[in-house]
Parts: sequence; structure tokens; C-alpha cells
Amino acid sequence: MEGVDLNEAFWRGKRVFVTGHTGFKGGWLSLWLSDLGAEVHGYALAPPTEPSFFDVANVRSRLASSTLADVRDLDALTRAMREARPDVVLHLAAQALVRRAYASPVETYAVNVMGTVHLLEALRHAGAVRAVVNVTTDKCYENREWPWPYRERDALGGYDPYASSKACAELVTAAWRSSFLRSAGIHVASARAGNVIGGGDWAADRLVPDLFRALDANETLVVRSPYATRPWQHVLEPLSGYLTLAERLYADGEAFAEAWNFGPVEADARPVQWIVERLCESLPGSSWRLDAAPQPHETHTLKLDSSKAAARLGWRPVWDLPAALDATVAWHRAWRDGMAMGDVSLAQIRARSTASLA
Repeated sequence: MEGVDLNEAFWRGKRVFVTGHTGFKGGWLSLWLSDLGAEVHGYALAPPTEPSFFDVANVRSRLASSTLADVRDLDALTRAMREARPDVVLHLAAQALVRRAYASPVETYAVNVMGTVHLLEALRHAGAVRAVVNVTTDKCYENREWPWPYRERDALGGYDPYASSKACAELVTAAWRSSFLRSAGIHVASARAGNVIGGGDWAADRLVPDLFRALDANETLVVRSPYATRPWQHVLEPLSGYLTLAERLYADGEAFAEAWNFGPVEADARPVQWIVERLCESLPGSSWRLDAAPQPHETHTLKLDSSKAAARLGWRPVWDLPAALDATVAWHRAWRDGMAMGDVSLAQIRARSTASLA
């Protein structure tokens, strides 16, 4: 499927501030930005897992600076942003795990809500920032378990602490935009992606990393909700959306300073069981079984409508779900084989970029 190509000339030499750069999505984004020629300044806690994409792909070597600090620390965040003097800010730092949010709700709200407040407040003192993308989640919508995809104008909500905290972050973003940032010429948008997969994700309680861990340990994967449907996509798909949106914010300002969905085509919203069985076919020796124990509430059906991004940004996903799964398996095999994962990751980024022009 043809998609929009990123403007390499735009990114070359741009100063970009990325929060959450040591995480899975933030690491891939920082690597991609550096390959586009941007000067990347990262701000995050230490990598959240061992191993991590940040370390395995040697992302640090490609950054202009890497500050290990907390978005809950307003002074440290403001200081780092002032020193970086960014043109573009991409906010990915978050507590992003649903089950962890049940165990640590106060931490989740502190990071996802007050962390967003601190980021937006730091922008007011950062100098020449023009474009800001705040990454939230598809789970920020009030989920009504209906079969059709959610659109940006649908109501925000959240049954669980994670979803609710991200809906709150959306409201905070809208308030700071209208109250402070628009008048300062800082153009802020929010971005809502689906369930991302890809190489280098070692987070707990995520389906694909759990399967790889089980396979590597010669164990059977335990699946909680095999019939739950999610909008699955390779990590590079929403990242391309964030970068496309940032380009338009920088060039065209307030016309794009609003909420955006970056999800897969509707056919790629698949049940968990479909994903597991497709991966098991690609991974000899893997197996799974149902976990019959009671589980915390999670939504059953979730889909995203990205027609707005297609119509107004020219953005479309490039890799379909089978291609995303194949790329994820290939990355994990390369890591197991001891390959240079920075090079492997850049090869996947470039392969996707080439496919976007096909």
C-alpha cells in the first residue's frame, strides 16, 4: 500500500527533543530521526527493561544528548529543554502498561497526567519550539464495545487507570493549547496509535514480548484474553504518522493542532488468538494455552478510524499486519544470532520507507 514519504530535507539539522527516548517506541523514533539527519536530544528514565531496544540498538551513540531524568521533575525537564533549544518536541514518556496501572494507579496518573502538564509548561520557557506532538493512546476513548472504529471526535473516557490517565492527558493538552501555547506560536497536537509491535520490545504483559520470552525459555505462552480484538500495527507505522504530523504542524501551524488517529486498516484489527496462532506458525517450538484465572477488566473490542490522517496528512500505513509480524520475527531472530541491531533496525526503517514509495 502506498503511503506518504517523510521529508528528509525538513528533518536534516532540526533540533528535536524526544521524551521517553529510552523506551521501545522512543528508541525506534530516535534512531529514525537520527537517520533523517535530525539533532536528537532525549529525556527519559533509564531503559525500562533489560535487555532494551535503546541498549541493543546502541541508540545513545546517535543522539546529541541523553538526559536521564523524570518527567515528574518540572525543573529538570525545563532545564533540559532550554539547553536543547528544540524546534520540534515529541512527547512519548509515559507509564504505558495497563496491568501495571492497576497495581500502581498513583504513579500512572503522576507520570501520564502531571508529566504531560510539566512537558507543556516547560514548552513555555523553551525558546523557539514550533511543533509539538503529544503521544497518548487509542485507549483514551470511552469504550462502548461497539464494532466500528473510533474517530477523533468520539468521547474520551477510560474504565481503567491507564486509559483514564491518557484521556486526562488529552484534556490537559487541549487546555494548555488554548490557554497558553497557541498565543505563543507553539502548535500542539495529540496522536493516538494502536497496539504496536516490533523488534526490541521486552515490556512485561505484552503479547508478542511474552511469546518470545516463553519461546526462548522453552515454555508455553499463557494467554489472558484470546478473543480481545486490537488494532495491531508495526511500531514504524504510528512513528511515521507522528513525524508527518510534526512536519505539517511546523509548516502550517494551527490548522493541524488537534487530535489525530494513526491506526492500521480495519482488517488488521484482529483477535489476540489470531496473532498468537500466526506467530506460532512462524516460530517452531512455540505454543500457547489459555489462562483461566480471573483477570482485571480490559476492553474487548478496539478499532481506530484513521481516515482523517489519510485525507488531511496523506498518511497511510505501509506494512500490513502479516508484514509487521514477519519484520518482528526477523528482528528477534537477528538479535538471537548476535547481529548488529542498530544496523538491522535501520535496514527495517529504510525498507519500510522504500515500500512507502512503491
